[in-house]
Amino acid sequence: MWQEHALSDAHRLRESLPELPAPVAQPFLIVLSGLPGTGKSYVSRKLAEHLPCLIVSSDMMRKSLFPSPVYDASENQRLFAALHILIEDLLSKNIAILLDATNLVEHHRERLYCIVHRLRLKLIILRVEAPPEVVQERLQARMAMDNPSQDSSNADFGVYLRMKARKQEIRRQHFAVDTSRDIAPVIEKIVRELRR
Repeated sequence: MWQEHALSDAHRLRESLPELPAPVAQPFLIVLSGLPGTGKSYVSRKLAEHLPCLIVSSDMMRKSLFPSPVYDASENQRLFAALHILIEDLLSKNIAILLDATNLVEHHRERLYCIVHRLRLKLIILRVEAPPEVVQERLQARMAMDNPSQDSSNADFGVYLRMKARKQEIRRQHFAVDTSRDIAPVIEKIVRELRR
């Protein structure tokens, strides 16, 4: 069922994006992987300060397709089918992309690897983590906010624990960052790698 929606959903997602950054000579895909509350959106913003890329946030894209999301399997399939079409289209137009999503399952990440392989582009994978007690504090603070302008996620600590059970090891070479510490050294390494 979700396949028949994929192209029209991708078009809706494209319409919801902010103004695109300028095309670059060597586009790239940065894939973040991490549980809710680990700081993926924060890391995304810090990377975007140094790199000409479009942040594609699965939380924001989900709300473009599903104003009252339920976060079930069919909704996820539909969202990511459309996201993958959108990402491939933008990369093929030389727009560099940073995907801010949990990306916890290797099978799902492999779809992104295939896109990059087809287009012969550079891929950076970044595992984002933080100690559970820090995540719990962050998620409680997020839930208490009246207007979480910087964050579109509805995940609480219960969601974090459920998702943690499904998290799979990244089988490819990747960077890792603990957002309870100084993230600047990892940001610098990624920027250097992409500018090489």
